[in-house]
Amino acid sequence: MNTNDPITLETPIKRGDQTITAITLRKPASGELRGVALADLLRMDVDALATVMPRISSPTLTKADVHAMDPADLLQLGTRVSGFLLTKDQLQAHSPDA
Repeated sequence: MNTNDPITLETPIKRGDQTITAITLRKPASGELRGVALADLLRMDVDALATVMPRISSPTLTKADVHAMDPADLLQLGTRVSGFLLTKDQLQAHSPDA
């Protein structure tokens, strides 16, 4: 899977008349990681993810969206975020094809 591919949510997020069924995350710049320990992101700490995901998601998630999210969706998105912190060699070493 390409890291730019949208992630389809198991449980869509409803916001008024809007229903979000997929989220695209982009690799954060260092400044978008301010206020968060990288180790917390690697451990997929919910509060750390709720801080960073609104900065890198499209459509933009809110902290409340992240905290109300289906745990399966949070795991999918959190895995993508933590993967952004790894080097290409580290990703290759952990890929199922390695």
